[in-house]
Amino acid sequence: MTSMAMTRTAEARDEEAALESLHKAGMTDGLPVVIPTRQRVEDMIISSGMEGDVVLGIMGPGQGAATIEAVAANAVMAGCLPEHFPVVVAAIRAVADPLFDLTEVQVTTHPVTPLIMVNGPARHQCGLNWGTGSFGPGFRANASIGRAVRLAMMNIGGGRAGVCDMAVYGTPAKFTFCGAENEEESPFPPLHVSRGFKPEQSAVTVVPTEGPHSVVCVPVPEELREREADIWVSLIGAAIGNLGSNTTYVERGNIMVILNPLLANVFAGKGYTREKLAERFTAGSRHKRGYLRSFNPGFLPPGREDEIVERDPATILIAVSGGGGHYCMVCPTIGVSPHNSTAVSKEIMLDTYCALPPRAP
Repeated sequence: MTSMAMTRTAEARDEEAALESLHKAGMTDGLPVVIPTRQRVEDMIISSGMEGDVVLGIMGPGQGAATIEAVAANAVMAGCLPEHFPVVVAAIRAVADPLFDLTEVQVTTHPVTPLIMVNGPARHQCGLNWGTGSFGPGFRANASIGRAVRLAMMNIGGGRAGVCDMAVYGTPAKFTFCGAENEEESPFPPLHVSRGFKPEQSAVTVVPTEGPHSVVCVPVPEELREREADIWVSLIGAAIGNLGSNTTYVERGNIMVILNPLLANVFAGKGYTREKLAERFTAGSRHKRGYLRSFNPGFLPPGREDEIVERDPATILIAVSGGGGHYCMVCPTIGVSPHNSTAVSKEIMLDTYCALPPRAP
């Protein structure tokens, strides 16, 4: 059921020495990792239900082949359990898809990173958190799955800071940026359904974004209560169109807006669908070319000064995650890669998952 061929092996006297060896080789994200012993990697491969030499894609900029075996080794290092691996596999397929422009994501000076959003039954199988703190610390599945993708981007794709990864500052989101949609409390169809999947399917959507920008939507005075939802929608649109974001100027690339259930239900109660929200967010993010040129004169292509710079509402992805509260997250992108920083969704193949038999003590 597995391939025993290893692309690279090493020996160490014990796990402590092995960890130091991995750090020195630049194969970690700077934090301690689980040592990818032969047995641990084999167990991860078995759980995938696939051969170890199956290639999931080619990862730039190093053009490394993302074999099941190589990805399994990085998943082990990240602390994944075997039941997390189908999500990791789908996420690797997504970032290795040519539409994702992984090479550009890896080498840009812009601090972008894959935001991984999980939908469907896989959320339960993996034990992902989609409630309070869904993108924060304390949840093994979220942290380990996102970290596995990052380690694979480094060790298979070659994205190491100062070598190929030229992000000026980097971002903490590059350690791990993985969450799940709160489908149970969302008033909208799940994100993956809006992207062509069936509700009973599991899918991962990977978006090349910056780390999250918090947007506060404070309850309004009583006399404005009827307009509260509209005010918040305009506020989120203004955050999308902030004057420091690439996407305000280039009009391209998928932006992710993550609403918490409280805000999402307020919007839905006022008749907003996901599509109507995207249209209103777009309207609230618009600026005239001349106004933008006064802030970043070297960024805009030629055009009339009174022309409105406006994005396609379809480029704004909206998901529901987190606990209740008066904050949402806006995650801009780079927008200037060959495929314009496109989000990619892939099915999570849960039916290939093989549970491991219990081991003798």
